[in-house]
Amino acid sequence: MPKRILIGTVTSDKTDKTVTVKVERRVKHPLYGKIIKRSKKYHAHDEANEYNEGDTVRIEETKPISKTKTWKVIDRITASKGKAVEADLEVAEATPGGE
Repeated sequence: MPKRILIGTVTSDKTDKTVTVKVERRVKHPLYGKIIKRSKKYHAHDEANEYNEGDTVRIEETKPISKTKTWKVIDRITASKGKAVEADLEVAEATPGGE
């Protein structure tokens, strides 16, 4: 049986060697016919802790690694924009009157 491969976004990288990946899929509502989003989170193995929050990654089904981990990250599709960093800027005071 072939291994399933899914594409999703990393939502958490806080645990050691594990990332949480949110996979969204679009399904048609059975009665109303509207296309709606359904999502599920998977715990995926990240051996080198190289994937960060916001990255779009591909995950592959594997044998169970732990109680909740049965997926492994294959590669990064797109990198995240980065985390917000506070800037410490010094602004010179302007004198009244424009001098």
